[in-house]
Formats: sequence, structure tokens, C-alpha cells
Amino acid sequence: MKQFSLTKNERLHKRHEFDAIFRNGEKYPTEHFLVIIHPNHYERRRLGIVVSKKIGKAVERNRIKRLVREFFRLNKSQFPDSCDLLFVVKRRLEKANYAAVYDELKAMFESHPFKKMQQNL
Repeated sequence: MKQFSLTKNERLHKRHEFDAIFRNGEKYPTEHFLVIIHPNHYERRRLGIVVSKKIGKAVERNRIKRLVREFFRLNKSQFPDSCDLLFVVKRRLEKANYAAVYDELKAMFESHPFKKMQQNL
């Protein structure tokens, strides 16, 4: 069960880490998300989530963050080992449920450009 956990070491915490990923990362847009991927030197995957106050009230923003964390937690073995993943929410999800988030993000991670980038890491 340890493989499905999300530890503190697997999260981005510092502002300068987020800024570096924004500047240097590879960007992959979807309808509701912008996924930015950047290699790191820590030999583990790390997750960052950005949800603007324009998206909605705190309840909505926190729900979206929980759904993205759950997607990452259950699918982290699909991502390259030494990379930082930053999920930026572009606009409000009409139906903020796990199935909607899963379908959208899974389609992006199975797309050709993402697979090509994975081979380069």
C-alpha cells in the first residue's frame, strides 16, 4: 500500500520551486488544466497544484486540489521518476468529480506529445 501514498517529500512547497517550473517546464494544456513538467534531481516525482481565486470559493478550490492529488497518488507510477509535475487549473470544472478529472488528465498523459517528452527524460 505504500506505493499509493502521497508523502511530504512528493510535494512542491517553496515558491522558487514553482517559479522554476513555470519558467523552464514543458507545458501541456487541456481544457481545464495546464500541466507543466520539469526534470528534477531528487529521483522522485513531486506534485504542485495552483488554483487561482478566480476559480471559485475555497471549497471549490480545495475540492479540485483533492481530486488532482488523488489522480497523482493513484497514477504516479505512470510518470517519469525524476520530474516535477505542476497542475495549474485554468478554469472552473462544471462537474468537479473524480471521473471528469481522471478522464481529462489520463487522455493528456496518453497523448503522443506527452509520450514523446517522457522518452526524452
